[in-house]
Amino acid sequence: MTTRIDCDACTVRGLHCHDCVVTVLLGPPPELSLDDDGARALDVLASGGLVPPLRLVRPVDGPHVESA
Repeated sequence: MTTRIDCDACTVRGLHCHDCVVTVLLGPPPELSLDDDGARALDVLASGGLVPPLRLVRPVDGPHVESA
């Protein structure tokens, strides 16, 4: 499985970019893809305190409400 990191769609972009592993290691990219091994490697580095964790927060669709 591949994890697609789209910084443009991150709901905390700007708030947490300074403390996100993506910006620390690569600068703010428009989009980045990580495979499972890459995502696990970042998790291990973050767990060891070597880099900040991935701060990506994906937007979710809210409930669809129809007006009367």
